[in-house]
Amino acid sequence: MMTPETVEAELEHDGSNGNGNGNSSPLSGLKGILEAILFVSGEPLSVDRMLGAVEGVAREELMSALRALQTDYTAEGRGLQLVEVAGGFQIATRPDCAPWIKRLERAKEGARLSRSAMETLAIVAYKQPVVRAEIEQIRGVDSAAVLKTLLERRLVRIVGRKDAPGRPIMYGTTRQFLQAFGLKDLSDLPALRDIKELKEAEPFTLPNLDADADTSPEEGRSSVSETESMGV
Repeated sequence: MMTPETVEAELEHDGSNGNGNGNSSPLSGLKGILEAILFVSGEPLSVDRMLGAVEGVAREELMSALRALQTDYTAEGRGLQLVEVAGGFQIATRPDCAPWIKRLERAKEGARLSRSAMETLAIVAYKQPVVRAEIEQIRGVDSAAVLKTLLERRLVRIVGRKDAPGRPIMYGTTRQFLQAFGLKDLSDLPALRDIKELKEAEPFTLPNLDADADTSPEEGRSSVSETESMGV
């Protein structure tokens, strides 16, 4: 939380800077503070909530800074705007940028799994729990990068460590794997065939799934820490 001393110092510092002509607006420092808390909020903030976060500022000063920030965002070429909505203020994208945002969403929908990823995923699905060495023994190639991708897509998760020398990490599939392939449970998997046949399969396009939906804490672990544990 910003203290009165911090805000005062910020505003005084801002007023003493600029081009040396003393014309720098004393609202600039407050605008920056408000912009930051609005950005990280992700939801509309009421004036009262902002006053509670930025103590030592009068309501009139805060409103003036918000109006000035709104004016800044109306500058030509800006992709964001400061809007009043649901009893508060929120930083949002401009409506005319919607086509490009939709393109990004379509790109997410079109995330594809390569043949090597499909091959690795099939091995995990049919032989889980399975360790990386077992996957590589079947595939005949290093699978660290592919496993990292599957972890990031939340199709594969760490299920424990094998009671063997070095206690290697064991992998299994996730609920999102079942959702992506339209399976009720693992018993719905088709009859196991030679894994080599997957080399001839076409790349699979993942549906646009909510990565956070029905994901257990274990499934939601950071893929970075997981792959570091693998020694990648």
